[in-house]
Amino acid sequence: MLKIIPSWFIRYKFFNSLFLGVSIGAIFTLYAPLEPSIYSLGGVILAMGMLLVARLYHHILNADWFFRISLFVEIVLLFAMLYFMYASYNYQTALLLYIGYQVTFLFGSYLIRAETLLLQTDTLLTKVDTAKQLGYLLGMGVSYIIYKLFSHYGIEDPQMQVYDLHFLLIGIEVIVIVLIIKSFRK
Repeated sequence: MLKIIPSWFIRYKFFNSLFLGVSIGAIFTLYAPLEPSIYSLGGVILAMGMLLVARLYHHILNADWFFRISLFVEIVLLFAMLYFMYASYNYQTALLLYIGYQVTFLFGSYLIRAETLLLQTDTLLTKVDTAKQLGYLLGMGVSYIIYKLFSHYGIEDPQMQVYDLHFLLIGIEVIVIVLIIKSFRK
């Protein structure tokens, strides 16, 4: 049975939230080619998937599954970003990215519930939530500065800005994956 290593887990949550903060503005540009009905259909499929995951809680609310699912979510994100960097910017790319992100959202409630149960103490939960908020705030600030720098240096096209931002996002995601692996041990 795996056990969470709090010091590494807190670092993981910081970088995970840093990633979210940096990436949040890019979603609007990434998904721009999609028609609104896709979001409705995606929401229905996501809700059905989340119902299925909730029905599995009795089996997956433990550190082993928490590690596997967390790592799976991070690897899906990494591959989605690598695909974006490789593929041309079009409807198919936007749709595949949307599906990739929806797969990660599928486990959102589970990951929050499992994290709360596994950390067990209010002290650890406070440290994790503080790290998450600090990471998110820093990520939003970094994102703002990067977009301003892009504009300053003449990169005005939102698609090019988001593409260039993905170099940083991939770097952060690699750190996130390393930290999630370090956050668990037997």
